[in-house]
Amino acid sequence: METRRLLEPDIIRLWVIGGTNNVVRWLELLAAALFTYELTHSGLVVAAVTAARTLPMLMFGAFAGVLTEAVDRKRIMLTGMLITASTSAMLCALALLALVEPWHIGLANFVCGTVWSTEMSSRRRMVGDRAAPSLLARVIAVDSLAGATTRMIGPLLGGVVYDQVGLRGAYAITLALSLMNFALAWPLFHRQVSRRLSIAGAARDLLDGVRSAIAIPQVLAVLAVTIAMNAFVFCYSALVAPIALTLFGVGNSEVGFLGAAESAGALIAGLALTRGTPPIPPRTMMIGGSALFATTLILMPFVPGFWLACLVLLAGGTGTAAFSNMQTMLVLNGAPPAMRSRMLGLITVCIGTGPLGQLLAGGLADTFGLRPAIEMVACTGLVTILAIGVVWGRSEQKDEGEQGSAG
Repeated sequence: METRRLLEPDIIRLWVIGGTNNVVRWLELLAAALFTYELTHSGLVVAAVTAARTLPMLMFGAFAGVLTEAVDRKRIMLTGMLITASTSAMLCALALLALVEPWHIGLANFVCGTVWSTEMSSRRRMVGDRAAPSLLARVIAVDSLAGATTRMIGPLLGGVVYDQVGLRGAYAITLALSLMNFALAWPLFHRQVSRRLSIAGAARDLLDGVRSAIAIPQVLAVLAVTIAMNAFVFCYSALVAPIALTLFGVGNSEVGFLGAAESAGALIAGLALTRGTPPIPPRTMMIGGSALFATTLILMPFVPGFWLACLVLLAGGTGTAAFSNMQTMLVLNGAPPAMRSRMLGLITVCIGTGPLGQLLAGGLADTFGLRPAIEMVACTGLVTILAIGVVWGRSEQKDEGEQGSAG
């Protein structure tokens, strides 16, 4: 019976929609990075174009959490898919006319990033709502697995498609995928108790969400690790094209393999997590997985060959699977039900610190070179993650001691 509920059609549709969205996102990001680097040969410009995709998460992520409590989440999803399809159509047309410029791509990335800022508190919240409580961990693990799989497919497709049919082909594919997602989402059954949305109420709800997060050490630690990972570790993704083309001297088609390596590792680990969460404390999984990937990122620029660099990131990707699963699980389990969308919105804000790290990495790359730039941001990330782990552990020990005294 539980397996049948796990395979409920609407849950499967939401998994497929999330995975396809990831293909669209990462295919466009890699194709755009290759185009921009060929045109400018500047790591900073490539990072700026990439950062435009995630900047709206920092700007609007918390509000998205409040919005999705007041406005029908399915309607938000459908509207976002039409917006994404429209931007793909416009960029495809500009590329066909040979008129596309990096600023066009940056602007389109910002628009699509605004849609992306609602993903955590709309689609992923819907996945959690549809799952039976006893199946929540497995449903979230499968959703993360779908994300890892398609984060791998997107860059691989991006490199090959850009090499074969250029930017216009990349955006033609993402247009078709966005329309397919719209068709998949239309029949979804979704019932939601909505509230009236007001500016004053939204601001008050945001403050309530922040206060609640600060009051729950588990949630606060998840938010802190999310900032460290996105600002100092995942920011390497903005430099994948320059790293592959310049440091390792490969062609456009091979660039996607470096971009997909971390996702492949996350996929391997995610497959294991769908069969059951291992008997490891959630804090250890999140801190250990995050630190593992930061360490492999430090090593990657110094390995002697391109394919070995891919293998190093693949190994580190097993850690990002633990990070991704625990990120959602710890918040859903730690936050009161009425606060979950707002907490997931705050996670989106923390993910939105990625553009700051991407711009920092791009500026460091133009100033000091690619290798020193990666080392500086990855080492900063590793030290920050380990420090959060120490504080988090002490907080849990303090809580356990207080509970023991009260008992």
